[in-house]
Amino acid sequence: MLWPMLAIVLGFLGVAVLAVLAARVFLEVRRLSGQVALASRRITQASGDLEQAAADLARAGQGLRP
Repeated sequence: MLWPMLAIVLGFLGVAVLAVLAARVFLEVRRLSGQVALASRRITQASGDLEQAAADLARAGQGLRP
């Protein structure tokens, strides 16, 4: 009777450890997704700035053509 009880306890502890690890992974994934979203917004803003600068440069260069 001791071995089945020990197996049940070890099985429960294994599931508990897996649940804690899954919660930690979930929190890290949420944190990472927030950072990815922030980086995406920054890249979008930088590409808009670059597009505006390229348009300004093209307008300025048109006046220099003979």
